Amino acid sequence: MSTLEEVRASSPVAPIDVERVRADFPLLERSVHGKPLVYLDNAASAQKPRVVLERLQRFYTEINSNVHRGVHALSQAATEAYEGARETVRRFLNAGDVSEIVFVRGATEAINLVASSFGRQHVGAGDEVLITTMEHHSNIVPWQLLCESVGAHLTVVPVTDSGQLDLEAYGNLLTERTKLVALVHVSNTLGTVNPVKGMVALAHERDIPVLLDGAQAVPHMKVDLQELDCDFYALSSHKAFGPMGTGVLYGKHKWLESMPPYQGGGEMILSVQLDKSTFREPPGKFEAGTPSVAAAVGFAAALEYLEGFGGFDGIIAHETSLLARATHGLQQIGGVRLFGTSTCKAAVLSFVTDWAHPHDLGTFLDQEGIAVRTGHHCTQPLMKRFGVPATTRASFAFYNSLEEVDTFVRALEASREFFGA
Repeated sequence: MSTLEEVRASSPVAPIDVERVRADFPLLERSVHGKPLVYLDNAASAQKPRVVLERLQRFYTEINSNVHRGVHALSQAATEAYEGARETVRRFLNAGDVSEIVFVRGATEAINLVASSFGRQHVGAGDEVLITTMEHHSNIVPWQLLCESVGAHLTVVPVTDSGQLDLEAYGNLLTERTKLVALVHVSNTLGTVNPVKGMVALAHERDIPVLLDGAQAVPHMKVDLQELDCDFYALSSHKAFGPMGTGVLYGKHKWLESMPPYQGGGEMILSVQLDKSTFREPPGKFEAGTPSVAAAVGFAAALEYLEGFGGFDGIIAHETSLLARATHGLQQIGGVRLFGTSTCKAAVLSFVTDWAHPHDLGTFLDQEGIAVRTGHHCTQPLMKRFGVPATTRASFAFYNSLEEVDTFVRALEASREFFGA
């Protein structure tokens, strides 16, 4: 897997054609409050290329039917598209087999599935689940609920002042009581890219399985599950330029095979009698009910679109330039405090200013046509660690331009005068 450091250290990468890329995203053409839209809220949800929108429309106008079991032509076409999407995800992530790809509603449900099924099977009284201070709430709350229900304990890896994990503490916290490590790949608030490959290997030395929250990683770098060797990987479609309402749980077959179903209903069964039911093999037994077929097909279109760039090196190089330009611009403005200064980070800037609350600043920027995120970003423990209730977050994607960065920096400078600083 190409890390950010490896890309930066390698020979120059051919830049992507940003204007051509932007033309693929219809929503970027709109205006907000009479100003050209500058969309810098990609960590919350990314925009969709035209090929995704067309794939969704084509599904609903040409194929729309329920999957599996149907013998008529539309059902068979829908099933082929749905299972084809599963293969696209497997290929994109380099998973070992399509049986390891479970479609869910998003990364949140993927983590809840593991907590409910794997957790209740393997975590008991006195055991520990290890997380970190920088986790999104969706990788904290499910484990809290599990631990409370079985009498286990949640242990936490601390974060340094620069927004990196304390790796020495991580090693010390791995004990015979640790039954699972649940770890974010890329922080949605700080942008920190965690050294997950080594952290997975260290946990495996102690026979501890690892779940990675990859929601913020998949849109910005190559993720090779064979190389990472994690046991579970959770991701969302809408952060990776696909539709909302779908996502994926990757799980090694040995775990998925032994885990009980997460939900019960139609589709996930082999047979149902009034006193007992038998269930399908993975991934089927974890996909109860009618799936979000169109969204899965649209997600496949998004991943195929990313594959069209021939790798992530060009994307990483461009997003790195966006991050460098924005970081330099904010550092030139007095009264700005940045959070997350790791040398290995994705294109995310989280900050506060001396002159305005993040919510007020976000409202000002919105009037300038600039979309950023304000608040705690579903990382309240991380906010507490840095002593702030909220930050303003600008998060970039490969369709953002350097000119948009300059517009953002100029607007931030203008806000000082607006708020009387």
